[in-house]
Amino acid sequence: MRVVRGVLGAIRGHARLFLAVAAAVVTLSVLGPPAVLSVARQPVDYFTVNPWLKRLPAYVASPAVPLGQKIDKIPDLALFWFSSDSPYGVDWGFAVDVTDLGRILLMAGLFGAYFALLADRRGRGVGSPQGVGATRRGGVAGMLTSVIGLSTGPCSVMGCGAPVIPVVGLAFAGLSSGTLAFLAGLSRVTTALVFVALVGAVAYLGWRAGEPRGAGARRARGPAPRPSS
Repeated sequence: MRVVRGVLGAIRGHARLFLAVAAAVVTLSVLGPPAVLSVARQPVDYFTVNPWLKRLPAYVASPAVPLGQKIDKIPDLALFWFSSDSPYGVDWGFAVDVTDLGRILLMAGLFGAYFALLADRRGRGVGSPQGVGATRRGGVAGMLTSVIGLSTGPCSVMGCGAPVIPVVGLAFAGLSSGTLAFLAGLSRVTTALVFVALVGAVAYLGWRAGEPRGAGARRARGPAPRPSS
């Protein structure tokens, strides 16, 4: 409860910063990969929202579809995708499915909370400006790492069915299958490490921010002197 109180208090006190950082993470996560691929490979020439989405409410509410099938299918449902055609088919593609969207929104919320907590910490005069600046730069680096590690959708490299790999790997043509597999594994590990570190940082800063006002000052002054007899 102390962590939650600290995080929510920092978000309320710095709502604009929280929303700006979260929006930046979402924008970079969605538009960054197609931009990288457009520069490194071929410009994007196709974008669409999955036309089947209008049938999703009926699919979810249908009693004829087993619940297990819904749970299995919906996380992999593509919401929208970008692609670029070539004379031999699809040169590259980037899709965002339900699981990707959930991960992007979760990371956006965590990064927004992280920077709001840093702003709250600086506003209360806790820590040196150099330390706050270093942690802010670390947060920016983690945000960029999480975006670069995003994987392409199933329509990648030479068309649908190709391995799902990080965008940074897809940007370079001619990589061996072993290198692509290594990049895919590295992307999963890096994303997990960034997530764990971010959750830990938000929890720690939230714990410190949720401390009752004046408790830190009382600790700094030390215990009160005992009355003399």
